[in-house]
Formats: sequence, C-alpha cells, structure tokens
Amino acid sequence: MSEKETMQTGNEELLNALDSVQEVNVGDIVKAEVLAIEPGKEAIVGIEGSGVEGVVPFGELSTLPIEAITEVVNIGDVVELVVIKRSKDKENGSYMLSKKRIDAKKVWEEIQADFDAGTIIEAPVTDVVKGGLVVDAGVRGFVPASMVDVNFVDDFSVYKGKTMRFKIVEIEPSENRLILSHKAIAQEEREAAKKEKLATLLAGDIVTGKVARLTNFGAFVDLGGVDGLVHVSQISHNRVNKPEEVLAVGDEVTAKIQSVDPEAGRISLSIKDTLAGPWDNIEERAPKGATLKGTVKRLTSFGAFVEVFPGVEGLVHISQISYKHIATPHEVLSENAEVEVKVLEVKPEEKRLSLSIKALEEKPESMKQAEAEEHYELPEESTGFSFGEILGEALSSNEDAE
Repeated sequence: MSEKETMQTGNEELLNALDSVQEVNVGDIVKAEVLAIEPGKEAIVGIEGSGVEGVVPFGELSTLPIEAITEVVNIGDVVELVVIKRSKDKENGSYMLSKKRIDAKKVWEEIQADFDAGTIIEAPVTDVVKGGLVVDAGVRGFVPASMVDVNFVDDFSVYKGKTMRFKIVEIEPSENRLILSHKAIAQEEREAAKKEKLATLLAGDIVTGKVARLTNFGAFVDLGGVDGLVHVSQISHNRVNKPEEVLAVGDEVTAKIQSVDPEAGRISLSIKDTLAGPWDNIEERAPKGATLKGTVKRLTSFGAFVEVFPGVEGLVHISQISYKHIATPHEVLSENAEVEVKVLEVKPEEKRLSLSIKALEEKPESMKQAEAEEHYELPEESTGFSFGEILGEALSSNEDAE
C-alpha cells in the first residue's frame, strides 16, 4: 500500500471513529464506567461511546442515606446514569451525572404500579416531623398525623425505626410527593382481628382485659382486638354513679360475658357477676337476733331502709322504729344517719332483711305497766279460789237466778 493509500485509510478510520462518538446532552440516560473515586466527594466516570468523562457527586449517588461512595459503586463498575448538566470544571469531567435520579425514576415506576394495583407496601419510618412521619419507600414518603393510626397518637417517636405496612394514598412523581397511610391498614387488621376474636367468645365466658376508655354510661374493656362494654350498672354490686369512681384507664379487670352480637360487633360484659354478691352468706353475717350497725339510706311512709353491709339493705318497719307513736319515719330518722338495729328475720332467697331499732331500746315504764295489767291474773291466795273457779261460780249463779 502506498503512503497516499495509507493516509487515506487512516483518515477514513478517524472519520469513522468520530462518527461513532455519541453526542452527550442533558437528560440523556447513559452507561458509564467508574474510573476513580474521590472519597466523600465524587465518582469520576467515563461515558461509554462518547470519549468524554463526567462526575457523579456524592449527593447524586443514592436515594438512601450512605456514608461512603463504595457502598454504592466501585472502580470498574458500569452503571446507568442520567446527565443532569454540563460541568464547567473540565479537569474533573465535562458532565455532571446522577445515579440517584435514575434509581428514583425506577422506584417511582414501581410505586405507581403498586398504587394502580392497590398493593400494600412495607417501609421503615426514618424520621418524625411536625405533622407526621417520614418514610423511606425508596423515595421519601410522608404519613400525615391523621393517617398514622386508628386511635389518637400523642407521641410519634415510638414509630421511628419501625418497619410498617402502608397503603398508597396519593402519588405525584413530578412533585416528589408520596402520601401514605398506616391507619387504613390498622383499620383492616383491627376488623380482621375483631371478627376472629368474636368467633371465640361465648355468653357466660369469664374473660380478662384492660380498661380502654370510660364514658358516662360505662367502661370499654379491650379483650385483645375487640372491645366489650361494661354498663355502669354492671360494674359493682354497690351503686356507681360514674365509672371513674371505681375504674381507671389501664386497669386490668375480670368480667363475665353477658351477650355477644357478632353482626354488630358488640359484647356486653359484667364485672359485678364475677364478684361475691352482697347477699352471699347473709345468714351467717346477719343471723336472726344479731345486732348490727347501719346507715339510713331511704325513708318511706312505711319505714326506713338501712344498709348494714355494702349492697345489703334491710327494712325497719315504721312499727319497729320507736316505742313512741310516730306518723312518719321522718319524725325520728334522717337519711345517712348511723343507727343500730336488731335482725328480726332473714330471707336470703328474697334478699330481704327485717330489722328493728326499738328492739334494742328499753321499754318505757308506762308500756311495761300496761302490758303487766293486760296479762294480770288474780292471786289464788287472796281468795282461796282460782280466777277460773270464781268465773265459773259467777256463771252458775246467773243460771240459777234465771
């Protein structure tokens, strides 16, 4: 080959090489080989097919927090990058590129697919901010406070570091907006657990649980996935005006199931039914003839009801209040007065006690005398005859006269 032909061939090869060089523009997705790494600063890459170099800044390497560049790339790796701008620093490469943005684009595409399919995703909570939680779903996700849980949450710090399940509520990749909800998942889980728990509960079962909340009409007890209601009338054998008088949120209680309504998801409970009744063993605690101390609870026209044990009231009939004649119990008694009573009669099956106040008092002398006269008998030694004989003789005399 002549020198002219050789030069011509060389020129053709150069032209072909130049023709094969790709033009690099901002926005292009390219492949590049990692040529060098400057720790904590950047990775220098050679863009394939272009004959030019570029840099990937530390902040453009990963969508996740990293401490070293080598956590993501190493020298010799070929990675996919996007050109984000031309670099003015020619010594460190002609272009600035990003791996993070390529990865984020793929993540957004996956999240969009999950959103379209209604798929539940799992992701760790990386931070707690004003108004909610920050979640790492490959890209930054946000959970508003109102979507964190079913119940009100006072301290969100307990969620930091936890991996949780989320429903995708809103997605807008162009604005890097991803709104998630754990509340929707919690509601579904709660309903599933509730149905499962309801299927295991039967009327008459004795169960334990913790007081979840108090209302004016009763207490809701968490039985483990489902709440049961203890009506205020079923809290104690004693009268309870408000549940907070005897219960507090967090208290562990034992209760008896009165009824279960699976369709409505309602459970009626009774703490009272698990406690010893006030009338249990009443014949031993208040036997006939016993003297007890009590408190006047109610006054009526026919007598006074006196509480001698918590939940046990007995009636002092008006005729058993005093030896004096009274028109109403109010003349000598008042509510909440402390009195001493004697048990006249006990009827456990009817939950009735008959009591007397006057039986513990001394009879007036006038009453004693009247009773003595009423039961008076003529002494035999005064006449030599018995009262019966005198009466018989008198009757006989009358018959003879006739």
